[in-house]
Amino acid sequence: MNDQELVATACPIIKDAGSAFYFTPATATRGAALGLDPYQFYAMGRGGVLGDVEPAVVSAAFGYFNPQLVAGLWNAGKAIVAPRVAGAAFMAASGDHGRLKLSAVDGLDQFVTAAEKVLGACDLDAFSLFAATAAEPLAADLPARAMQLVTILREYRGNAHLVAVRATGLTTKVAHFAKRPDDIAMFGWSAAEAPVIDEAVHSRMAAAEALTDQLVAPAFAVLDAGEREAFVAGLLGIQAALTL
Repeated sequence: MNDQELVATACPIIKDAGSAFYFTPATATRGAALGLDPYQFYAMGRGGVLGDVEPAVVSAAFGYFNPQLVAGLWNAGKAIVAPRVAGAAFMAASGDHGRLKLSAVDGLDQFVTAAEKVLGACDLDAFSLFAATAAEPLAADLPARAMQLVTILREYRGNAHLVAVRATGLTTKVAHFAKRPDDIAMFGWSAAEAPVIDEAVHSRMAAAEALTDQLVAPAFAVLDAGEREAFVAGLLGIQAALTL
């Protein structure tokens, strides 16, 4: 499996698996213990690792969302709990989900070793949300740690994608309408705000996806053949366990 094949196989699984805990009942319960509703906990939890910043900073780090939606969630949540507290709790919720779902996954120790090697090779430059998320301490037990590593690596590709989208001349709003038109309301947009999505936009989106893979590939390239096998096998096992 070459670098391109590894990224093409691993990253779609990481994208879905890394966010699997976001809105589960257990995560909602952990957020409620802080006084936050599930959407506030998402915004405060994912963005809280950045610290006590202005809403525009969180919106810039997230991309895709209507900044007004992010600002509303952030300001409401910040009035209830300190951002760093929410950020730590959100990472703990990721670990909780791993304990709940991943305990029976085979080869989790080899996966964690490989994932930590990838994480150690990730370039922090220009990837603020990833850097802040990666700075949170990891759980000691394998199921929780594995889930947290997938969550962190999801932010790595997410940050790379935002950089790639901007590099191809698109805004993340346009990218969202092009890539996820069925989710515009969830991200705070309305049909009346829709930009023109034409072949030129789709061509730039394809270029952005290719550039995203190019940006993240060096981190995955540090794995040798055996580690690649263990990493992909672990991801496939995690993917299957999360669907149960």
